[in-house]
Amino acid sequence: MATAISTTSSPHSGPGAWLARVDGRIDEKVQQRVVGQLLQTLLYEGVLPFDSQPLEGGQRRFVVLGVDGRQERVEYHCNGLLSASFDLIRLDSASLERLDSRGQRSVPDLHQALAELLGDYQDSPHLGRFIQELEQTQLKDLQARSQGYQAEKPAHQLDVDALEQHFMDAHSYHPCYKSRIGFSLADNQAYGPEFATPIAVVWLAVARNRASLNHSQKLDFPAFIRQELGAERWQQVEQQLASQGRALDDYQLLPVHPWQWENLIVSTFYPELLSGELIYLGTSDDQYKAQQSIRTLANATAKERPYVKLAMSMTNTSSTRILARHTVMNGPIITDWLQQLIASDSTARQLDFVILGEVAGVSFDYQHLPQSRGPQAYGTLGAIWRESIHHYLKADEQAVPFNGLSHVENRYASGPQLPFIDAWIRQYGLQAWTRQLLQVTVPPIIHMLYAEGIGMESHGQNIVLIVKQGWPQRIALKDFHDGVRYSPAHLARPELCPELVPLPASHAKLNRNSFILTDDVNAVRDFSCDCFFFICLAEMAIFLRQHYQLDEGQFWQMTAEVILDYQNAHPQHRDRFGLFDVFAPSYEVEELTKRRLLGDAERRFKSVPNPLHAYRPQAC
Repeated sequence: MATAISTTSSPHSGPGAWLARVDGRIDEKVQQRVVGQLLQTLLYEGVLPFDSQPLEGGQRRFVVLGVDGRQERVEYHCNGLLSASFDLIRLDSASLERLDSRGQRSVPDLHQALAELLGDYQDSPHLGRFIQELEQTQLKDLQARSQGYQAEKPAHQLDVDALEQHFMDAHSYHPCYKSRIGFSLADNQAYGPEFATPIAVVWLAVARNRASLNHSQKLDFPAFIRQELGAERWQQVEQQLASQGRALDDYQLLPVHPWQWENLIVSTFYPELLSGELIYLGTSDDQYKAQQSIRTLANATAKERPYVKLAMSMTNTSSTRILARHTVMNGPIITDWLQQLIASDSTARQLDFVILGEVAGVSFDYQHLPQSRGPQAYGTLGAIWRESIHHYLKADEQAVPFNGLSHVENRYASGPQLPFIDAWIRQYGLQAWTRQLLQVTVPPIIHMLYAEGIGMESHGQNIVLIVKQGWPQRIALKDFHDGVRYSPAHLARPELCPELVPLPASHAKLNRNSFILTDDVNAVRDFSCDCFFFICLAEMAIFLRQHYQLDEGQFWQMTAEVILDYQNAHPQHRDRFGLFDVFAPSYEVEELTKRRLLGDAERRFKSVPNPLHAYRPQAC
């Protein structure tokens, strides 16, 4: 288990005293990562112009111009890779250096880089928030990596719950990969996945006329919610309410994250707490641990029990992690639909992939609130229950979050820099293991696109790879309440299409990237391709090139072969291969850093060259 040093205050030290004991090498590495990751996204998204010259070994020297406080020219130099995968840029953060007008070389810190490179954006109303997110990312990553964590056994032998703590790297592209705005350092230690601190959720009773509930048609919800609370606690709650002259049948039970309860719910919903429309019932008997998404908690008391995803008014990467009512209601509807499609399709059953169903959701119904309270309360009180991966694992299987496959052990400490998957690569061989990974991962995603017309937000945290002694077997997919996109007119089986709770106009105005229905078939394709090919597979392609010298072109050729094998085996979908053309010359992908720098008032996407295009099927 981890041997932690305290990173919060104690009777013998003030808040932040742990910073004086931080290993300087860790501090340097974290700051280099934040600055380097920021710079590579600014270059890739076209915020900063740059020049690059070739070096040995396929590397390049990137040069960016800036202006210092004396209005003199400075240069930022960094070695890196101009990838064959969507032209992604990957900088070697350790090589970053600053060259001033006098020829003096130094290592730039975060604020120096911001001041000298982003002068043209000083008037952006979003810049202050963006800087805060970068600062907090640096501080919270430093806190996580200074806790003295050591895995209890070789990482590739850990179970999926332990891996949620072990994979500390977070988002490999977004520069605000660990900002967690709203969390103090004490909160981060109590609720961050890297610390695996047991969490008891808060239970509330919500008057039924103030609550919205939806659940899978397969679920006996009354029995389910009794089990979630616990039979003994259920009786205690009944007695507690009866002593107040109230009946449990008049209320809906709702779990709340303890951070959300302390920091927002009491102050936002105090009128309902006064009136008895909300009643505090205490904390759970079951203990939970945070997954990488922070707001999704795994039941540590009974691992086969569902995960619970909770609304949190904290900001991480590109989003404030609330749960809008319509998404809470839509989760079970989409779950039943997807599982019906799979159960009634022999190809999907043969592919043997898992949909981790969002079986139930409860939300406060905000439409009863005065208009003046709506914006503050919106999306802050809701929960979604999702099936546990343990429910689907066979006795000899292990589950691994997909984004952890490119994790490197001891990245910020002394010792060997071994990839997480190294033992598996050595056991099975690079080519064989990579082909098998693609064989079990690609077909389910493209099958849902081709055979059904559904794009799926399958990025690294939304795919779980299931292996047997390290050999890929199949995948599990998750997060569907707002993680599918389709054009009703282009569904293969429109008669099965469910009626969703509609997206409120106010929500669409806040986030123009958040929608499920569209008339644009390319937007459906790009939803899958952005998340899966651009994020998941491109990360693997670059990782395997850097650590195992696998040519990126060969990786994408192998990927194309899997897609073409699927197409050859399923000619009945031929018309849809062109409609949802994954071999198109380019895809549209989100510009995540521009969203933080310039805001969400308009859609921020860029067209990127598709590495699969070179391997497209040739016309007869």
